[in-house]
Amino acid sequence: MNRVVITGMGIYSCLGKNIDEVRQALYDGKSGIILDPSRKEMGFRSGLTAKVDVPDLKQELSRSQRVYMPEQAKYAYVSTVEALKNAKISQDYLNEHEVGLLFGNDSSADPVVKAVDIMREKKDTTLCGSGTIFQSMNSTVTMNLGCIFKLKGINLTVSGACASGSHAIGLGTMFIQNGLQDMIICGGAQEVNPYSIGSFDGISAFSIREDEPQKASRPFDRDRDGLVPSGGAATVIIESYESAKRRGAPILAEILGYGFSANGDHISSPNVDGPTRSLLMSIKRAGVNIKDIGYVNAHATSTHVGDTNEAKALFNVFGEKTVEITSTKSQTGHEMWMAGASEIIYSMLMMKDSFIAPNLNFENPDEDSAKLLIPNKRIEKHFDMFLSNSFGFGGTNSSLIVKNL
Repeated sequence: MNRVVITGMGIYSCLGKNIDEVRQALYDGKSGIILDPSRKEMGFRSGLTAKVDVPDLKQELSRSQRVYMPEQAKYAYVSTVEALKNAKISQDYLNEHEVGLLFGNDSSADPVVKAVDIMREKKDTTLCGSGTIFQSMNSTVTMNLGCIFKLKGINLTVSGACASGSHAIGLGTMFIQNGLQDMIICGGAQEVNPYSIGSFDGISAFSIREDEPQKASRPFDRDRDGLVPSGGAATVIIESYESAKRRGAPILAEILGYGFSANGDHISSPNVDGPTRSLLMSIKRAGVNIKDIGYVNAHATSTHVGDTNEAKALFNVFGEKTVEITSTKSQTGHEMWMAGASEIIYSMLMMKDSFIAPNLNFENPDEDSAKLLIPNKRIEKHFDMFLSNSFGFGGTNSSLIVKNL
C-alpha cells in the first residue's frame, strides 16, 4: 500500500486567517469566542459563537464564480489557496494532473433560509437567483472548489456530522493507499451564520456562560454547561510519498492510521464502545506502539455526556495519565463539520513547534477526566506522533494518527 503524506496546510478560523496567525494563537492560548448580541435579538438561548469574518473575494474571483459560493465555500477557498501554496502546487500542475477533492460539509442553511423567505414573501421562485441552488446543496464546497481549481480527480463531499472533516482525510488516505489517486485536497468547512445552528440552540446544546465568553468552552471540566458553535475551513494536501518525492514537495508528516466506527446507539448521546473501537482501529492500522503517541487531540466539545464518555474511552485505551490529552475546542469552540480537519492542523502546528496548547478552562476535573493527563497551561514538549478524535451525531466516529517527518 502507498504511504500517504501531508505536503500542505491552510486554515481560516476564529484563531486566525492563516497558518502563522493560528500557530501564534495556539501558543498564546488565545480564545476566539465572543458574545453576539444579534443572536439574543433573534431569540437564541445562547448568544455565544466564534468570531469569523466572511472573506471578501472580489479581488480574487469573478462575480460569476462568487455567486455560487455560500460563506463556508469562501472560507474553504481561502484555506485551500494557502494549502496549495504551502505545498508548492501551481494551477498549471492542477491543470496537468488528476488531483482529487474530498471535503467535509454537512449543512448550507443560510442560502436555504433566504430562498424560502423570498418564495414566501414574493411568491416568485425566479427571484431566488441563479446561484441559490449551488449555494444550498451540501456538496457546495466541493462543487465550487472543483470548478475554481479545475480539478479532475475524485470530487466528493463527506457528510458525517462533526466527524466530516476527519472522515474526508481518512477516506482520502485510503484512496491514495490503494493507488486510486496520487493527490487529494482534503478538508472541512463550517458555516457560522445563526441559521445553521438555531436548532442546536433550541435543544439547549450551547453554553450560556455569556458573562465570560472566553471561559464558556471548557472541555473535560466538571462545570461545563455546553458547547460553543464555531466554524471556518481547513485544508490539507495529501499525496502518495512517491508523488511528493517526485515533485520535490515539502513533506510535513505521514498519515499512519485511520480508524472508524459507529455507535449503533442513540442518535445524539455518544457511548463508550464506539469511540473505543475507533481509537483501537486507528492504532492497529497504523501499526504503532501506543507509547509512541505523544499527544491526543480529543473531540471533547464541552458537553456533559460527550466529554464523559470520551474520557472513559481514552482511559480504556491509554490508561491513567500516560499521554497529554487536550481539546483545542477550549480555544475555538466546536467547529463542527470543519473540526476533524482543523484539529489535524492544530496538532500539526504544535508537533512542528514542540508545544501543546492549553486545555483552557480546565479548572476542576470530574471523576473521569481526573484519570487523564490534561494540561491547562501550555507545555513545551517535543513529540513525533499524535492521534486526533472526531465524533458526530448519529454515532459516527473517526480517529487519525499522524507522524512527523
